[in-house]
Amino acid sequence: MSRKSFGAKPLSYPQPVWIIATYDENGVPDAMNAAWGGISESNEISICLSVGHKTCKNFESTGAFTVSMADADHVAACDYVGIASGNEVPDKFEKAGFTATKSELVNAPIINELAVCLECRVKSYDKEKRLLKGEIVNVSVDESVLTDGNVDVSKVRPICFDPFNSAYHVMGEKVGDAWGSGKSLETS
Repeated sequence: MSRKSFGAKPLSYPQPVWIIATYDENGVPDAMNAAWGGISESNEISICLSVGHKTCKNFESTGAFTVSMADADHVAACDYVGIASGNEVPDKFEKAGFTATKSELVNAPIINELAVCLECRVKSYDKEKRLLKGEIVNVSVDESVLTDGNVDVSKVRPICFDPFNSAYHVMGEKVGDAWGSGKSLETS
């Protein structure tokens, strides 16, 4: 078998497409696209964010942010908030076609158009490492993507980032059961 080396780069699957939303000093919602992050503890999320983003200034001021799962139905809007800078386009949230509802638990906007949202308090932000850590206070989900009270990934249609090809792909095909599919390999 032959393998190709890509070197030491941040290339892995899946990379989430998260839309980080904050309020600025005037209470205006702002959002940005981020793909380098993950769950780092049972109630903690970690995201790599460069210092220059307006989002960073905002969450340092408010102490809060939300993380919404980008989805296939809103791929253009989700990509746009990653292209446009909030430092240069003050109304990019509105231009993306997003509307917001203020979280009842943290001082940050919930993006109404994106069904799955983590509401977070800032735990820390290391500017040198560019690492934001947030305490997940709540996960709120639009009822339109529930089936029998549970989140239905085929209704959410979350997207992931393909860093090898600079593309987005929709997720959703079930291929097995967690903590179940591997049981066929257990020995008695």
